[in-house]
Amino acid sequence: MITNTIIIQKIGKIMDLDTINILLIDDDAAYVSVARHLLNKFPGRRFNLIWKENGQKAVAELKTNPNIQLILVDYYLPDQNGLEIVKEISEQGISVPIIFLTTHKNFKLAIEAMRCNVEDYLIKDEAVDALLPRAIITVLERVKIKRQIETAEKAKMISEKRAEAIRELIVTICHEFNNPLAAIRISTDIISRQKLTAESEKILQELITNLKIIEKEILTLRDIDVSEALK
Repeated sequence: MITNTIIIQKIGKIMDLDTINILLIDDDAAYVSVARHLLNKFPGRRFNLIWKENGQKAVAELKTNPNIQLILVDYYLPDQNGLEIVKEISEQGISVPIIFLTTHKNFKLAIEAMRCNVEDYLIKDEAVDALLPRAIITVLERVKIKRQIETAEKAKMISEKRAEAIRELIVTICHEFNNPLAAIRISTDIISRQKLTAESEKILQELITNLKIIEKEILTLRDIDVSEALK
């Protein structure tokens, strides 16, 4: 019999699957409260907001917490600006989608952020109501699709390389068969011009028949569509 405790645990696990873990890098405690409020009131999704005041603490968190799904980083920070933190995260080999936050519009900064593979750029004062959580969900969906495409392309490339290797192997096999077969054909042609006994003639004809069968099989092997065969 399933107890209430087990049911609650199972429900908790299901809810945890829907929780989005966000790392917010910002030294403004007031904005952290605003962001947490915006995320908590968004219907249908749960957000777990982890706050770090600077890049050093954020990188340390990222190294020890593999559950971080997205990073929100403010540009204006005392020790390092947001771009410097983004670059440091990249240098550490950490691959987590990033949304850049700033207090005012700056076209040059936005371009520089995108060059650093930042997924989105938001103005803090404009990221109100459902805009912030929706931006997070949109970025995560976009990154998910992008990674699925990359995985599919990688699988396709591996399949194409396998097909190419098999084709090269088939060519080599056909070549290795054709050389001795050519020599055998020449020899049988010379022998066929000689005066042979009935028994020898029978053996020679059987050899010629078998040669034709082998040659036909080699042609079949050569014409195999490897790409289709690997599907």
